[in-house]
Amino acid sequence: MADWDAAILVGVVARTHGIRGDVIVNPETDFPEERFRVGAQLMTRSASGTAGTLEVVTMRMHQGRPLISFKGYGSIDDAEQLAGVELRVEDATGDPLPEGDYYHRDLIGCTVVTDAGETVGKVSAVQDTHGASRIVVTGRSGEVLIPLAEEICTVDLAAKRIVVRPPEGLLEVNGDWR
Repeated sequence: MADWDAAILVGVVARTHGIRGDVIVNPETDFPEERFRVGAQLMTRSASGTAGTLEVVTMRMHQGRPLISFKGYGSIDDAEQLAGVELRVEDATGDPLPEGDYYHRDLIGCTVVTDAGETVGKVSAVQDTHGASRIVVTGRSGEVLIPLAEEICTVDLAAKRIVVRPPEGLLEVNGDWR
């Protein structure tokens, strides 16, 4: 398996589900069916730093999130120790994405400026909910949430820069961003 820091975060175990060792995963990927397919090998690391691998035995979507059972985790007691564990896969740099789609790791660290040239800050995280993505921009006055929509954002990965054309009031709804 790849180096932990170079691996891609694809999900975090949220909690157990039922008594047979199944867990609900908060996905951090646009491709949960692929990332959590039966037989998938997922990298983990314990709080003490010990690396491990989990193999997916079953997966189905439950209320928009993957419901997974892992090899060797057959009871609720077994599965409880997985709560909060990050799930990662090897870097898939060679896998091209469709136009307008981006790996979170490529967006994090980009400088965000308005179309008027004002610096908003740097992307510190990407949030995905119900098919919509937002970039979390950390600036001088805290965090600003901006929808990652074509109408609002122009992404230049080569320059590590995102130019935003915010609708009136968007930046201000997050507080004083200047």
